[in-house]
Amino acid sequence: MVPNAAIEKISRHFLPQQFQITNWESLEPYFKTLVDREISSKASLEQWLKDMSELEAIVSEDACWRQIKMTCDTTDKALEEAFTYFCMEIQPKLQPYADLLNKKLIQCAFTAELDQDLYHTYLRSVKKSIDLFREANIPIQAELSVLQQQYGAIAGKMTVEVEGTEYTLQQAAKFLESSDRSLREDVYRKIQERRKQDEQAMHELYSNLIAKRHQIALNAGFENYRDYKFKELGRFDYSKEDCFQFHEAVKQHVLPLVNQIYDRKKVKLGLENLHPWDTEAEPAGVMPLKPFTDGKDLFEKSVQCFEQLNPFFANCLRKMNELNHFDLESRKGKAPGGYNCPLAESGAPFIFMNAAGQMSDVTTMVHEGGHAVHSFLAHPLPLSSFKEYPMEIAEVASMAMELFSMDHWGAFFTNEADLKRAKEHQLERTITVFPWIAIIDQFQHWVYENPTHTIEERTAKWMQILTEFSTSSIDYTGLDAFRAIGWQRQLHLFEVPFYYIEYGIAQLGAIGLWMQYKQNKEQALQNYMNALSLGGTKTLPELYKAAGLEFNLTPNYIKKLMEFVKTEMDQL
Repeated sequence: MVPNAAIEKISRHFLPQQFQITNWESLEPYFKTLVDREISSKASLEQWLKDMSELEAIVSEDACWRQIKMTCDTTDKALEEAFTYFCMEIQPKLQPYADLLNKKLIQCAFTAELDQDLYHTYLRSVKKSIDLFREANIPIQAELSVLQQQYGAIAGKMTVEVEGTEYTLQQAAKFLESSDRSLREDVYRKIQERRKQDEQAMHELYSNLIAKRHQIALNAGFENYRDYKFKELGRFDYSKEDCFQFHEAVKQHVLPLVNQIYDRKKVKLGLENLHPWDTEAEPAGVMPLKPFTDGKDLFEKSVQCFEQLNPFFANCLRKMNELNHFDLESRKGKAPGGYNCPLAESGAPFIFMNAAGQMSDVTTMVHEGGHAVHSFLAHPLPLSSFKEYPMEIAEVASMAMELFSMDHWGAFFTNEADLKRAKEHQLERTITVFPWIAIIDQFQHWVYENPTHTIEERTAKWMQILTEFSTSSIDYTGLDAFRAIGWQRQLHLFEVPFYYIEYGIAQLGAIGLWMQYKQNKEQALQNYMNALSLGGTKTLPELYKAAGLEFNLTPNYIKKLMEFVKTEMDQL
């Protein structure tokens, strides 16, 4: 089956074609109708599920557009108000109905007749939602939705001046690739000093978020927010102990490779000591990689790259562009970070990022492009809920695309030496990202196991974890004040708590797929698309199996994958 990138917006049968969400009063009757409708047969249950799916898609897409518009311009008060209105006035009123509909489905006599092969993971997830639902948490969740967005508002205002020009922190990072070491150090310190100005605001925001999240967990009968969140995220297939095992494996089998990478960097730059402002630099006379000029150029080269890998992938990007579903360039007042936002009704997602002309932007673009392809492949599934796939497979979609696409980065680099450097950069990043994933994940476990900690205790714990996973090859002398707030640059801690270990698990899956790709390109790409087409209709181990992978977090398995990446790096 060749997938189709000419994605169709879901046609409406239950709600009017022109219906738009303006207030709760106009939306509520559709929920009431579903709650009150009599279900008298398997066929009427299936129709009821389709109507509910349509309603969910419309509501989800409306919420997504409000968030997209606000992150594209954090300075526009009207956009912020539209988002806040949804969080405070619509979302809280949806939740009791969602709970009623969930119960109606589980209690329905005909639910047992549904194809369990197709519905198993969905029904499992519905039961979990019923278990977690508490009226008392509705107002707290509404407050959290609004509060979490303050991170973007604080970070979006951060700029520094370099050589007389104002830059966002994302834009200023390109100076860290300069061969002028004093410029690199100067810019590094400016970025850190700028972060330090908002250190207290970030601490207060995080403490506030922790307290509210802890209360949600207590209300739902959990000892702490970590245990609550594991259940909410649907982590049916691995436990906190598996996460701890992953942290240990990173220490044993990844840190030695990270040390080698930075030792090699030190020799390459001819330095006695490698400092944090040296890690992205090139030796004197070697210009930083310039893979593209602006957002338009980045888009066109990405399409060219995807076209060579698989024409379907390129068509997905073209379709999104046709719908104006890209905002790629960094600018003042734009929220930090990058994301691919699935749009449940239209089908074609939206990619948001902060490109500044660097190599890391190419990685971000192909990464988010992988997520986009996943959205396209899962869109034909009949229910919105079937398209809610676990993050541990979602990130395989994006991270495997980073590795697959390397063979076709000639679209960005015409010079062979530059292409080789770009691949080296990518493989180094594939390995050096693991310790940071372990640090952020371990930090979160501690934060929520000890929710009443002081800021001093938090800082001490952060420094302890950071030191455990830090490479001995970088000299951090005199930088402790900056390092102590390093966690504040990680938006996941603020906006999507506990969503981070997925990157590590998925990176293992992506490396596994890349191993397949090296042996048989066509088969690997077919396995990749087969798994992504299943959306969330299978368990995590089953999705990995469909991709020809094993779901495995043991040190031995991680060691095997690391050895493969090291061999590939040595060959470059």
